[in-house]
Amino acid sequence: MRPSLSSCKGQCPIPSGGTIEGSVRVPPSKSLTQRFLNLALLARQPTVLVGPLQSEDTELFSKALNQVGCQVALADDAMEIRPGHIPASGELFCGHNGTMLRFLTASLTAIPGVWHLDGSDRLRQRPLGPLVEALRSLGARIEYLETDGFAPLRISGGSLEGGVVDIDARLSSQFASAILMAATAAKRPVDLRARSLASAPYVDLTLDTLGRFQARVEAPGDNVWRVLPGPLQGGTWTMEGDFSAAAYPAAAAALTGGKVRIEGVTSESKQGDRRFLEVLARMGAGVEWISEVLEVTGPAALRSVEVDFADMPDQVPTLAALAPFAAGTTTVAGVPHLRVKESDRLAAMSTELGKLGADLDELPDGLVVRGTWAERPAPSGETRVETYGDHRIAMSLALCGLRRPGVVVRQPEVVAKSYPAFWHDLEGLIRA
Repeated sequence: MRPSLSSCKGQCPIPSGGTIEGSVRVPPSKSLTQRFLNLALLARQPTVLVGPLQSEDTELFSKALNQVGCQVALADDAMEIRPGHIPASGELFCGHNGTMLRFLTASLTAIPGVWHLDGSDRLRQRPLGPLVEALRSLGARIEYLETDGFAPLRISGGSLEGGVVDIDARLSSQFASAILMAATAAKRPVDLRARSLASAPYVDLTLDTLGRFQARVEAPGDNVWRVLPGPLQGGTWTMEGDFSAAAYPAAAAALTGGKVRIEGVTSESKQGDRRFLEVLARMGAGVEWISEVLEVTGPAALRSVEVDFADMPDQVPTLAALAPFAAGTTTVAGVPHLRVKESDRLAAMSTELGKLGADLDELPDGLVVRGTWAERPAPSGETRVETYGDHRIAMSLALCGLRRPGVVVRQPEVVAKSYPAFWHDLEGLIRA
């Protein structure tokens, strides 16, 4: 009897040779939950999130809201956020949560008080310079406490004046999203232009969420916005399922020639990672919506693809895990910013797939993976792969192990950042 995936500690052997069959409900969207939390902080109006993601990242964000004077209570499957007394200062810890760090770097400039913002060692390596300089140009007072361009920070709240700002967003769309949200609480209008915008669909998601809070945002040109300050409106919103998480069972079905029904996601979603379904279809998978349930069916054989992943970089590791089994050569490009995520995801996938015997090249902005295992059996020796503290590396390498025997994923618990039930859900879908 093989060990249970959901009870693995420290390392997780992946059962190989089965198919993926069944139904799964993916967790709520991490991207949406964090945007709603950030806007609830700025709105300071009663807000209820029905079915929010409950994970390591969102728990850290909720704790920060409590420290900045909000009252956050979780009952059953709803989170209620109410305004409270704002303290004079606070020390906020973001863990590995880069989204939280960037959103709060901007939002705290609009909230009176002195705020110390920090995170894990890896988070201290993730760049903040373009965001901080843009906020400073809008009047914000932010100090670097150790290394210029990186956390930890000291933020003097209530200092966000407004004005005109031009930001280089090639490293992260979160720079633009953070300013757009914080600008709703500035003292005068903010005119923002984002240059070289990476992951543009995430800004679209931010704008959609701002609209739900009745923020006044104009878009006079491409990647140009004008935000008029004014009170935001609270309300009750239900969180939709996470397409970033849905990519894993969908890819697993495609890889193993199985069939999975994915519940919780919606065909009308504005989440950028929904486009990964198009990539799976190009690889030969069947993708169909049946009464708002997503059904993905694996092909007899996967085909290689060439894709610019600039708008959905989180799915590069997912595709990289499938690529050695796809006939032809798969090329991923347009993602230099993947090097400053929770890990250097290009280097991580190149290194670990190389350990497993895959034939690939690492590019400055992507990967080239040859589908040698589409023509002959993959190696079968046991290999322990590292996850680099990165949830997406762990889940992607697990996919590879469904077809490549002997894969043992180290630090499997890192999936708690975004998909705490990943191992339980994967195990429930594997059929011998």
